Amino acid sequence: MKNLYIVALFRFKENYLTDAIELLTKLTVETRKEEGCLQYDLIEDKENKGIFFLIELWETEEHHFKHGGTDHLLNFRQQSMKILEESTQVYKGFKIF
Repeated sequence: MKNLYIVALFRFKENYLTDAIELLTKLTVETRKEEGCLQYDLIEDKENKGIFFLIELWETEEHHFKHGGTDHLLNFRQQSMKILEESTQVYKGFKIF
């Protein structure tokens, strides 16, 4: 099976950056404990305030599918909705080379 690579892009409202970092950090800590999570890194854009990336690597698509139903992800989605500037962009793919 192929590993699944994901990049999730978040744009948060500037007045809520502390809250955003707290929510993203909690999500990252809990997700790293999940079976099949090989990498889950929180990155802050160096030039654009309020933009964060999650760089994810999952052992399989099935592992990522299970992640979608976890309490910590569902809580993050619910709590982050009101402080996001726009909808999250998610890119998924398989390594070519």
